[in-house]
Amino acid sequence: MAPRRPNGAGAFPKAVETPAPVPPDPATLYAALDLGTNSCRMLIAQPKGSQFHVVDSFSKSVQLGTGLEGSGRLSRASMARTVQALRVCKGKLETHAVERMRLIATEACRRAENAREFIKMVRRETGLRLEIIQPEEEARLAVVSCAPLVSTKTEQLLVVDIGGGSTELVWIDLSMVPRPERPRAIMRLHAGFHSETGPFPAARVVDWISVPLGVATLKEQFDDVEDDHARFALMSWFFEENLAEFSPYAAEQTKDGFQIIGTSGTVTTVAATHLGLRRYDRTKVDGLRMTSGQIDEVIRKYLELGPEGRRADPRIGRDRHALIMSGAAILQALMRVWPTDRMSVADRGLREGLLYAQMSADGVLEEGPF
Repeated sequence: MAPRRPNGAGAFPKAVETPAPVPPDPATLYAALDLGTNSCRMLIAQPKGSQFHVVDSFSKSVQLGTGLEGSGRLSRASMARTVQALRVCKGKLETHAVERMRLIATEACRRAENAREFIKMVRRETGLRLEIIQPEEEARLAVVSCAPLVSTKTEQLLVVDIGGGSTELVWIDLSMVPRPERPRAIMRLHAGFHSETGPFPAARVVDWISVPLGVATLKEQFDDVEDDHARFALMSWFFEENLAEFSPYAAEQTKDGFQIIGTSGTVTTVAATHLGLRRYDRTKVDGLRMTSGQIDEVIRKYLELGPEGRRADPRIGRDRHALIMSGAAILQALMRVWPTDRMSVADRGLREGLLYAQMSADGVLEEGPF
């Protein structure tokens, strides 16, 4: 007897094929917003080859974390300033009809007792959905953003992101990755620091740390020290003390094949001062390599200027003069601890990392040299 066929149809029904997901249009716009302890920054960009083209941007000092060190809460004034800035961001997103985006908040919102209340306030007032990310993802995004600056000769890489409320450090071993593949191996870390071994040579994260001290929080710790030079020395020493748990800290490393990449407003401001720029020029700063001697010389100039001189110096800027010495203290401590006399300057950070990660996950970036 012939096998029974369902539905009385004379044949088994054909399987219905599930359509493959349609990749995003390469012309799609992406947005990345980074709300930190001190600043609110946003980029809107379009994929272009293995990079992206910035269509619009926004940056404003909102000082969200002002007073957080003492009270444990975001103040009403700082929340109001931040919401005002986020309204501008909302307007830009609507103007460009951006649909693919990530809007993140970092250390200030991680620490504040009233962060949940603030996130709801932002949603109510602007319609934007902020996402508070954890320190590991913040460190990962900083690393990914710096991938184009990684030298093919680099075997040991330290990426440092000096923020307003925290500083992330990630030590990466690239020695097992073929030289031409090293920048791309860094890019692939967007999937996680401990992702499973795939078909490509892998960058190995030796260790990472998020130190809860950034330019704003470190400054607040020593606000009661009146002498400018003493305050700077204490901040640098205190930051170094907080690195003691970072495992490569005491590792014996040779200078050959070791690279530090620094990404932050502090690093780019020091670089611009070193270059003597009267107006900031990203093309001259991003990718610049500075020696420890050149960094020390700029910091000595800042100390000679004193608080009033730094406030009046156009190369430092009105938004950064109060925070430049705490950032410089972090920078000097880092250069004192590790075996290199050079630092690569990155004018890039979480926003760029967010864009790279989104575009890479969507498959709209071309594989190719950076």
